[in-house]
Amino acid sequence: MSEPSAFIGFSPDAIEFLRDLAAHNDRAWFQPRKADYERLLKEPLEELCAVLGDRFARLDVPLQADPIRSPFRIYRDIRFSQDKSPYKTYVSASFPWIGEGGGVGGYFSLSAEQSYVGGGMWHPESARLAAWRSAIAERPRAVHAALRDAAFAATFGEVEGERLKRVPSGFPSDHPDAELLKLKDVTFGRQLTDGEVTSPELPDTLAAALATGLPLMRLLANLAA
Repeated sequence: MSEPSAFIGFSPDAIEFLRDLAAHNDRAWFQPRKADYERLLKEPLEELCAVLGDRFARLDVPLQADPIRSPFRIYRDIRFSQDKSPYKTYVSASFPWIGEGGGVGGYFSLSAEQSYVGGGMWHPESARLAAWRSAIAERPRAVHAALRDAAFAATFGEVEGERLKRVPSGFPSDHPDAELLKLKDVTFGRQLTDGEVTSPELPDTLAAALATGLPLMRLLANLAA
């Protein structure tokens, strides 16, 4: 098995490119600079994913990082959007759970405003969201054990996600875990500094962070079991 491509970190010029793109989000500005985008952002992101796959394997993290499948395209889908800006002002990649994860996985994004690493399940199917709520009601100790894992709590704090205004039907309004029941997404994450994203050690930083999120991701991946 060959060694993954070298990753030397995103350069400050990459962050500046995204800042400029936010100010000039149109084809007339982007097309003459497409080669710069590929050199500064697209190719380093692919290299990052290749190296990250190796780091996941070393740490026994069951997430898939692939230089072809993980990165998202820079182009926005504007078909149903009032915002017709053609480009995202960030680059990002997803790392799905290996196996029957049902949408569980990790995520990385880089922008001029903030960069982020996180995971969980975002916009899950209704059956998986119902399974999450059933787990809260029927296996609260297991849920809280994942959320209160010392390393997880120290790194990410509390779970995040869009919430319902009220406790979903079928559960008492004064349920002790009402805020968890209201979640429509179950995610976690933390911001990354410019120093972290411009470092060659970024793959190690991302892999360590997502390894810390394993207690919750494993719980979410096994909800349907």
